[in-house]
Amino acid sequence: MRSFVKVLVSSKFRFALCIMLVIVLIPWAEAHIPARRTGPPKQVETTNPKLGIHTRLTDEVEEKKIARTLQMVREMGAPWVVEYFPWAYIEQEKGRYEWRHADMVVDYAYVEGLTMIARIDYVPEWARPPQTTSRYLEPSRYSDFGDFVFAFVSHYKSRIHYYIIWNEPNLAAEWGYRGVSPSEYTALLKVAYQRAKEADPQAQVLAAGLAPTLEPPGSAGGLNDLDFLQGMYDAGAKDYFDILAVHAYGWQEPPDAAPAVDRINWRRTELTRQIMERNGDAAKPLMITEGGWNDHPRWARAVRPGQRIAYTLRAYEMALSDWPWCLAVNMWVFRLPRPAHSFNDYYTFVREDFAPKQIYLDVQQYTHRAQNK
Repeated sequence: MRSFVKVLVSSKFRFALCIMLVIVLIPWAEAHIPARRTGPPKQVETTNPKLGIHTRLTDEVEEKKIARTLQMVREMGAPWVVEYFPWAYIEQEKGRYEWRHADMVVDYAYVEGLTMIARIDYVPEWARPPQTTSRYLEPSRYSDFGDFVFAFVSHYKSRIHYYIIWNEPNLAAEWGYRGVSPSEYTALLKVAYQRAKEADPQAQVLAAGLAPTLEPPGSAGGLNDLDFLQGMYDAGAKDYFDILAVHAYGWQEPPDAAPAVDRINWRRTELTRQIMERNGDAAKPLMITEGGWNDHPRWARAVRPGQRIAYTLRAYEMALSDWPWCLAVNMWVFRLPRPAHSFNDYYTFVREDFAPKQIYLDVQQYTHRAQNK
């Protein structure tokens, strides 16, 4: 027994044990932990510098899948990426920030050479009354949101330069069922804009993308996006954003279909642009941060898969050739961490297991067409 103990404590045994652990752990680490790359960011090869995509890594817990997602975005030829950073996930207690997951997403996007656009909203429980939704934020709490924006921009100012403030505030569900209000959203935007610029004067603040909807004034569901935007200008929003975010869905119409105030289609974006120009804001760009077409076989607003591909490619090309005021087009959505088992699965470009759909392959061919000639 004594001799066995001596063997255990001997330096040779300890050295051998360390070697065995290294032999076992290195392959495991290589299989489970993606190597963090160093050095300059990669270059995104593309023929369309306005092409982008909306990822959904908020609820993706595996680091290797985060890395693979952003690698495939670059390989598709998309220089831009929109990602959602919920306030409640990062600041679960006032003044205490957990950056680990957000850092992974931002770091991998950076090393892939992607330009990140960060969407910020989702109210933590400590900042809202009991029995309210994660979109409920009273005006008395706007300063708390401003504090978070300041902390977020301060933390990421070397790697992120574009920040979307809130999401679809013209919908009652996205405004905590408080009753939508262009003036109240403008007040929130003002606070966020000032705190973002305080943290980084070069930060580019995006007014929230509005849901394209035909809801009339007084509707319980929300307010028409065009009316809401004009209401924002009437409330003085012009001085508190650098870029206007736009949500552009085509539903069943092709991207070239003419715009009209009583229709929702891709070129409704042009009506939004007209409102900017009428309010003396023509010098500012806009950016589509969500949009596209769906190819679910049994959804009333879907198109056939081949149509979806053709419409998507045409929409990307329109932004490049016809819309000089559009900075980028970020389609919804690259991949979902798990199936939604609904029409939402038919917006994706890549399946849950990372198998590329045909739309991914065709967009990739489009972005690399110069190299293929």
